[in-house]
Amino acid sequence: MSLFKLFLIFVKIGAILLGGGYVILPIMTSEFVDKRNLVSHDDLINYFALAQSLPGIIAANISMFIGYKLKGKWGAVAAMAGVTFVPFWCIVLLASVLGALTNNSYVQGALWGVGISVIALIVLTVKEMWQKSNKNTYFYTIFILTLATLLVFKLSPIQTIVLFTMLGVLYKRLREAKE
Repeated sequence: MSLFKLFLIFVKIGAILLGGGYVILPIMTSEFVDKRNLVSHDDLINYFALAQSLPGIIAANISMFIGYKLKGKWGAVAAMAGVTFVPFWCIVLLASVLGALTNNSYVQGALWGVGISVIALIVLTVKEMWQKSNKNTYFYTIFILTLATLLVFKLSPIQTIVLFTMLGVLYKRLREAKE
């Protein structure tokens, strides 16, 4: 596969990617696992998890991982450029006509429909991640504690991520010391 072909695949993904990074997993699964068999499903789930934990745009992060796996450094650049190409130009266009669009009932209706679709895609992503997770006592404990920190103790998502990242490192070190 050429760099240009890789770029075009990610342009297509960027053009249909509505709703942000959480929606990208089903699209990437269809494109790179099911249709082209270029990346394993487990690798894609790992890239998705890693992309979420890094700063920046999830879609750009996961695209760079896939591009790097397929074509090295330039593949990462081509993939990131491709996935951001259409959204960038859409933002430029929308910014120029934003005032006229905000009060248009057709645009409001379209955005409402897109919002419902995005919710469905996020639910699908959660389902796929849940099914592929290695569930054990530690998994369920961390899951429940994470929900508690977010819902009961009202910690911010950033504080929660930092807290459970540290707990994950501590858990891994304790397991290695025990072995």
